[in-house]
Amino acid sequence: MELESIKRIYAGYSGVYDALFKRFFYPRIKHAINYMDIKPGDRILDVGVGTGLSLPEFPKYCKVVGIDLSTEMLTKAREKIIENRLDNIKVISMDAMSVGFKDDSFDKVFISHVVSVVPDPYKVMSEVKRVCRKGGQVVIVNHFKSKNKVIETVEKIINPVCKKIGWRSDLCLTEFINKSGLNVNEKYMLKKLDFWHIVFATNEK
Repeated sequence: MELESIKRIYAGYSGVYDALFKRFFYPRIKHAINYMDIKPGDRILDVGVGTGLSLPEFPKYCKVVGIDLSTEMLTKAREKIIENRLDNIKVISMDAMSVGFKDDSFDKVFISHVVSVVPDPYKVMSEVKRVCRKGGQVVIVNHFKSKNKVIETVEKIINPVCKKIGWRSDLCLTEFINKSGLNVNEKYMLKKLDFWHIVFATNEK
């Protein structure tokens, strides 16, 4: 999917995103951030911050930069920053496939529900590894293709529809990890029959 199409889709979502998706996405976002072992002074990049569902979960003793392609979604994120007095956080309009930060700018990178949305997930991961310091932490929350044959068949059938509403349903976790060159420490789902994985990895460049 082209970037302009993605921008249009998520601009349309901006006003209703939290109402539609919070109960599905928020529990995994909260869990992942709480298990990131964030230390005082850590510099954190939140890729695809969207409306800022993740932002109140970050401790105030770290510095967070959230990036997203959709300016409409970022307007909602800025409202949360003001409402919750999150002085340690700022959000910027930026393409995740071309991140405008120097090498080794961050200690940790959090990526929630992004890699199955962007046109090239591996370009995103290349940028993530570049801006994250060596030995830093990369945490991903995302839907990946199920190993359950029945669910996998359904995912293949609905993938064209999913693409039209902003994401793909056929991204394979094993292939994604191998092509991204991630050193994965843990990967799991919160429920046995969940659609979303949580991946904790160490950036080895």
